[in-house]
Amino acid sequence: MAVDHIDRVRRLCLALPETSERLSHGEPIWFVHKRCFVMFANNHHNDGHIAVWVPVPDGAQAGLIAKDARRYFRPPYVGVKGWVGIDLRHIGARDLAFHVRMAWELCAPKRLRGLRSDPAARTPAARHD
Repeated sequence: MAVDHIDRVRRLCLALPETSERLSHGEPIWFVHKRCFVMFANNHHNDGHIAVWVPVPDGAQAGLIAKDARRYFRPPYVGVKGWVGIDLRHIGARDLAFHVRMAWELCAPKRLRGLRSDPAARTPAARHD
């Protein structure tokens, strides 16, 4: 089941310019340039979530969690920096794509932000074969 969720997130992340994937503590993490923008967490320390952790705009974390605590939560480690956890079992494709794109935009260098919607702008490093 987690593999399906990883593949779902991987497709979204690697479609964005200059994105790469690495493993950290056995879980995939996606980077733009050298900055992490999406972390996968499969039942991290038995928290019950199959999730991604992503940065959100300043002040958005509390509002998202208040709006839908089943879907959004404050993740350990990065939650204090304003990141939000998103339970992948409770989010649709469109909303997940929005959050992945937003996280990418928050972390990408300015020179890349205009390339977001241009698939031809992807570099070979952005592919996962």
